[in-house]
Amino acid sequence: MIASTADYFKLHFVIFLWGFTAVLGLLISIPAVEMVLFRTFLAAVGLGALIYFSSASFKVPKGDLVKIIGTGFIVGIHWIAFFASAKVSNASVSLVGFATGSLWTAFLDPLFGRKSIKGFEVILGLVVVVGLYVIFSFDFRYPLGLALGIASGFTIALFSIFNARFVKKTHPYTITFFEMIGAFLCTALFLPLYKTTWAIDHELQLIPSASDWFYIAILSLLCTVYAYSASIELLKRLSVFFVQLSMNLEPLYGIVMAVLVFGASEKMQVSFYIGTAIILCAVLSYPLLQNKVSGHRLPDQ
Repeated sequence: MIASTADYFKLHFVIFLWGFTAVLGLLISIPAVEMVLFRTFLAAVGLGALIYFSSASFKVPKGDLVKIIGTGFIVGIHWIAFFASAKVSNASVSLVGFATGSLWTAFLDPLFGRKSIKGFEVILGLVVVVGLYVIFSFDFRYPLGLALGIASGFTIALFSIFNARFVKKTHPYTITFFEMIGAFLCTALFLPLYKTTWAIDHELQLIPSASDWFYIAILSLLCTVYAYSASIELLKRLSVFFVQLSMNLEPLYGIVMAVLVFGASEKMQVSFYIGTAIILCAVLSYPLLQNKVSGHRLPDQ
């Protein structure tokens, strides 16, 4: 299927919504793990209601249910890493780490598809390493935050590749529903370890405030039920890498919104922005190099 102009506008709108997730994560007072627990629960309930009252179905091809729920575990790890990155550093740092997702896709997609890795992709990977080195080398204050952000970039590459395969046989709402169940189970199973290690005073914070519920509802319904399902549906017509590459606009949106909302706490040293520019140049140059090497248009692959 060939993508339409409306598909590109829809993808752009989804990316804009996701650019606000790191900001929402900081507006919510409870820690990242508890936030992901509530987000995935509300998203699963919302998707279940949407499937029930729409023409979608809960049916999944035989043998795919466990795979989809397992992919949901990866989604859970992604969100915990992403929001924890913002909590231990700031939204800008978490978004930069997240931006490595397209380059992870460039390596992982050929691996799962049993295709050869192109030399220029390796070079771009090295350029990203240089960008990360620039960020670290000038008294960077948030190494753990950046490491968690990179982990979120790796995991989003993984589940995007898997979803591109699932959506060929299963409705996007159904995929999202079962993946949210998987993400909820992943987070719930992680709670005992989390409580004895990283939780504040070894206590879980499972009573969100009224404002927390408001922001979690936005995060669950708008940024998950709608945006996540829409992104999966778009994988029917857009390549995994093109979607991941386009998502590198998310850090730009997110960093601008974070500065507008939080002000001085989001402003970093000049080296941070130099390193960020290097990373974004690497990922945004990929389609030009891909087009030159293969002679094919990336979106229609």
